[in-house]
Amino acid sequence: MTQPAQTPSKVSLAQSSPTVGTLRERDGALEWSGRQETVRIEPWGPDAVRVRARLGGPVLEDLPGALLPEAPVTASAVKIEDGHGSLTVGALTAQVGPEGLVRFVRTADGGELLAEERAHFWWPGPRLYTAAGGGHHRLEQRFAAYEDERLYGLGQHQHGRLDQKGLVVDLVQRNAEVSIPVLTSSRGYTLLWNNPAIGRVELALGGTRWVADSARQIDYWITAGAPADTQRRYSAVTGRTPMLPAWAAGFWQCKLRYRTQDELLAVAREYKRRGLPIDAIVCDFFHWTHLGEWRFDPAEWPDPAAMVRELDELGVKLVVSVWPSVSPLSENHPVMEQRGHFIGTEYGPLAHADWPDKGVASTVQVAFYDATNPGAREFVWSKVRENYLDPYGITAFWLDACEPELKPGFPENLRYWAGPGLEVGNLYPAENARTFDEGLRASGVDEVITLNRSAWAGSQRHGAALWSGDIGTDFATLRRQIAAGLNTALSGIPWWNTDIGGFHGGDPDDPAYREVLVRWFQFGALSPLMRLHGFRDPGMPLGPDMTGGPNEVWSYGEQAYPILEKYLRLRERLKPYVLDVMREAHEEGLPVMRPLFLEFPADEAAWAVDDAYLFGRDLLVAPVLAAGATVRTVHLPAGARWTDAWTGEAYEGGAAVTVDAPLDRIPLFLRDGARLPIVADADRATDRATDTAAG
Repeated sequence: MTQPAQTPSKVSLAQSSPTVGTLRERDGALEWSGRQETVRIEPWGPDAVRVRARLGGPVLEDLPGALLPEAPVTASAVKIEDGHGSLTVGALTAQVGPEGLVRFVRTADGGELLAEERAHFWWPGPRLYTAAGGGHHRLEQRFAAYEDERLYGLGQHQHGRLDQKGLVVDLVQRNAEVSIPVLTSSRGYTLLWNNPAIGRVELALGGTRWVADSARQIDYWITAGAPADTQRRYSAVTGRTPMLPAWAAGFWQCKLRYRTQDELLAVAREYKRRGLPIDAIVCDFFHWTHLGEWRFDPAEWPDPAAMVRELDELGVKLVVSVWPSVSPLSENHPVMEQRGHFIGTEYGPLAHADWPDKGVASTVQVAFYDATNPGAREFVWSKVRENYLDPYGITAFWLDACEPELKPGFPENLRYWAGPGLEVGNLYPAENARTFDEGLRASGVDEVITLNRSAWAGSQRHGAALWSGDIGTDFATLRRQIAAGLNTALSGIPWWNTDIGGFHGGDPDDPAYREVLVRWFQFGALSPLMRLHGFRDPGMPLGPDMTGGPNEVWSYGEQAYPILEKYLRLRERLKPYVLDVMREAHEEGLPVMRPLFLEFPADEAAWAVDDAYLFGRDLLVAPVLAAGATVRTVHLPAGARWTDAWTGEAYEGGAAVTVDAPLDRIPLFLRDGARLPIVADADRATDRATDTAAG
């Protein structure tokens, strides 16, 4: 049903120009129009609305974005009176004034959650469109700033900040910098900038501004509620993660890189000989004949069928690295170029990066398949299926360099099937994960997981796990991963991990690095996914023959080995709990790694804790993040009683406690009497014997 437009209201000349628009109800949505601009606000799930704004006509449908195509059905009400309009959807009410300013309030008490703000009383208003040609604009969306507001999310970044108020964050994909444009506010809302355009968000003290360098319309989604509730709402409209395969909840072993079939199998056999838990092992890059042929090089991997068969007998899943780049030496390059399966350019050749390949002494210029093109996705999957799935039953893939890793990164020169690079560039990693999700499911594989170096909003619905990229190997880098993981969790990606020990270097024979590795391994055991990886010293130059130093748990000396074994076995004991928490992510959309305020929003101090987290509901994890530290101080949230999982000592929440943290111990606390197998039965027996002897 459509209601007629209402008579415009009068406004003061001290306001912006003035521009007095008209309001109408259209099919359950509230629309404002004025000076060739249309703003459409419509219900989009419980307690949530979607806002789209466009200059020069009605809002456009079917532009690339993260929201699922159909909005969840929910009750709503539109009211238009005296030149003002409102749309109420449960706990959220959107209000629109005569000049088109939008304000979001709590329905229950009218308290302001977020409001658009003019840049100037005359011009521009809260939304700015600067023509970029071809119907595209440089877009700006401005909101008010609030002195007491904290802001979380935005994907994964290496700035080390949990609360990102005061930062300027680029909206662009880079190695270790993952753009997911969603923010959760301490004021009680979560907002998704539903736009894959290259740009930035400015979280300044004087205001918040979202910028798209070139796009066709403003598009964002907002929901109201406590942090856990808004996570449920956000995951419902962008798609929830599938259930994690049981094997993926265990320990993943890899390094850069196992060069041959014999080398990889020798590592898997040694884990089993030692009786150590291992669930997955990775066959990394350069295992291929040529980049972009997506098949094993028989010179190094002569019998993949026998390899996979033996790994299956050992209970180890093989994960294979698949890159989106295609060498000109690849047999697939000519046909893909002819069919338009590569990312195009506005100026210059198709080549997007220089990269080593087999059979040549220097680098070659490689192209990237266009994951936004359905035909290109189908072609790439056909080759992956033909060379990995059908002959060997391989179903788990490591999607590296999927930002994509262009050199140099000039998105304005790129042309995708889905649109110009500036308009859709951030979409790529999600579409790359989609290639494998849709391909596996069409092939009858129900359990889908890919390990990705980049992601965008909605990646999780394609079974995409994210890791934190090629990072450093020191304590400062380790500490930054806590905030990176928590902000990723609040961005809808529950499957997340780091390279345990970091990536760039690390000498297994250096005592200082061994300490970093031990503390990182403890953190890894209590991460959503547990995976040991890195390019250890001594390294080799980048190329088909490269490998790094040893990176297995027995590589770090006699002092480290029993500690690493202890945490391997802890992870094994916790797998049922991990899978329970993963099911909660699948069914409810709650993250696995949770900031303390997600469970305890009433505890003001919990909003500032950036060095500890909850692993699921019942386990508080406080990693040791400094060299030489043997004690750890951690805030225990108010509203629960906490028990030291190692000592059994109980504490009331609402205060900081300091506990012992010798090298073999990561502080862990159980919530309200929860029982988890942190301490092994053998360790309990040893403790009892020690206590008896002392008595």
